[in-house]
Amino acid sequence: MHDEPPMSRVGALIGSPARALILTELFDGRALTATELAGVANVSPATASEHLSLLLSGGLVTREKSGRHNYYRLASPEIANVLEQLAVQTANIDPAAKPIRKARTPIQNARMCYDHIAGRLGVSIADALVKRGALIALDTDYELTPKGEALFDAWGINPADLKRSKRVFARQCLDWSERRHHVSGTVGAALANLAFDKGWITRAKERRVLIVTPLGQREMKTHLGITVGQNETTV
Repeated sequence: MHDEPPMSRVGALIGSPARALILTELFDGRALTATELAGVANVSPATASEHLSLLLSGGLVTREKSGRHNYYRLASPEIANVLEQLAVQTANIDPAAKPIRKARTPIQNARMCYDHIAGRLGVSIADALVKRGALIALDTDYELTPKGEALFDAWGINPADLKRSKRVFARQCLDWSERRHHVSGTVGAALANLAFDKGWITRAKERRVLIVTPLGQREMKTHLGITVGQNETTV
């Protein structure tokens, strides 16, 4: 008798609507308590704890104790990327469904995908860096050019430090809402940290959603040629 393939076990874990909601809520890389995640999944704290125990044993989340509370987060950026790509492929799985053009929602316009910027804003940043010769799109990754290294140095980001990380350096991450690539990996995380530190972006009350500040609108226009409006972002 053949052993059960790992993919089937993962499928069983994410097949529960409550667990899928919990995993989606953890996409932005932050750690949340079982009580917080219970509210998201619309289940009791006890039931949420049961779901989290399964996700923990399945290797999809990790747990960290701080004081009286246990905090849960996705196990790794790679797990976040895999789940994001699954969302891309299953968003319009019904071939008979007719596409309906809708206004872009805040989470589609700008959001966190684990530790990097996604949505229309993330795609626009990637496009701008490629257009300016800072990044070159390869097969599944991006390469940072000498011009890109100079730009990162000017921003206070040390490319050598990023390359020493054990993580993927600069991955082309397919965006589920835009169907195009944004930048993940250590480069994507560094760009997000830069934007937060400089006050270009801030978090909205709705988790994962990002707001581009007036300062960020000016700076992104100056440095990247990105025009950020209320509902649209263009390069």
